[in-house]
Amino acid sequence: MSNLVAPHGGKGLTVCLLEGAERDAELKKAAGLKKVTISGRVKGDLIMIGIGGFSPLTGFMTKADWKGVCENFLTADGTFWPVPVMLDAAKEEAAGIAVGDEIALYDAEGDEIMATMKVTEAFELTDEEKTWECEKVFMGEGTPTAEDFWKIAKEDHPGVQMVMQQKEISLAGPVKVLSEGEYPVKYAGVYHRPSESRAIFDEKGWSEVAALQLRNPMHRSHEYLCKIAVEVCDGVYIHSLVGNLKPGDIPAETRVKCIDSLVKNYFVEANVVQGGYPLDMRYAGPREGLLHATFRQNYGCSKMIIGRDHAGVGDFYGMFEAQTIFDKIPAPAEAGKALLCTPLKIDWTFYCHKCDGMASLRTCPHGKEDRVLLSGTMLRKMLSEGGDLPDHFGRDEVVVILREYYQGLTEKVEIKTHKAALGD
Repeated sequence: MSNLVAPHGGKGLTVCLLEGAERDAELKKAAGLKKVTISGRVKGDLIMIGIGGFSPLTGFMTKADWKGVCENFLTADGTFWPVPVMLDAAKEEAAGIAVGDEIALYDAEGDEIMATMKVTEAFELTDEEKTWECEKVFMGEGTPTAEDFWKIAKEDHPGVQMVMQQKEISLAGPVKVLSEGEYPVKYAGVYHRPSESRAIFDEKGWSEVAALQLRNPMHRSHEYLCKIAVEVCDGVYIHSLVGNLKPGDIPAETRVKCIDSLVKNYFVEANVVQGGYPLDMRYAGPREGLLHATFRQNYGCSKMIIGRDHAGVGDFYGMFEAQTIFDKIPAPAEAGKALLCTPLKIDWTFYCHKCDGMASLRTCPHGKEDRVLLSGTMLRKMLSEGGDLPDHFGRDEVVVILREYYQGLTEKVEIKTHKAALGD
């Protein structure tokens, strides 16, 4: 009997991944279907639908779902969901596809058919509708008006660029997923299906599990957040994004090595589990914090660690906007449809020389001149420019791994920092 939080949506884990003879038969059928080429973002979403990570979703959203999610955080059936999960297709690929047709979803980069889908709706999102989506999903307190937002969003916000560059037609419908791509092999032992992470937590006898979201290398602040979580929960799930990032972000293989080193040297290993998931970052700040909590609930986590500028990019969001948004979302009354994974809200953390240890704005009375302000973006910027890191910025073992990575790069990418990361 599991004591873990129930999967989101009230239907258990909705797994759409086929295996064995059933998969073989569907693959054979897929070979004769019209192919639609999918983006990297769609591929990640598709795998998450397949393994139950996006429970209760069993396919891509209708226009009613899209509108409800953007406007009210609710799908058409009243289930809480914070960001649209859409399948876009070029007009020429969508030509001739009718409601009721089955299609094959093709990953050109991996050269494989990832899934089949039964089309229940085909609709066009105009540029005006995409603009509306961006303002609803990506606009935060850092850009208080739409005019402020659009001055910089088209050039500087990768999530906005992703939406505005979507192909003309959106296709909705349930899927049968045939592949998890490269993830089970490339990240063997780290990549988990929700059923696998839940089994690990159950075996440990955990009921309260906190998730730490990572897309940057794990520095002292991340370590401190995890240790706070371990003190108040049964254990912590360090859950790294192993899908696509933006230029300048550090690849998953390097980040996994950093986590391994930290856990081995600075944690009671029995209280920590490391995992990876296959999504692309959307950089949606507060909305993405909600998404992280939603699918972590499916992985068995009842708490989501939310610190400073969670899932942010540039200066688009307020420092703690990803915390306060949890207090503003709807709570559907129907069983299972509300978000059950709650935020573990932690203030800005740093090393303080006068405190002689890690601290936060809630615990440290000293000035910023005494603090080593920790930021994954700053860490990447300093290392990419060959600079020295301040004492206590990162553990020595981690810094060695990261320096080796940067020394092996042949191309450098300019890394922009959030003004708050600079101590402004």
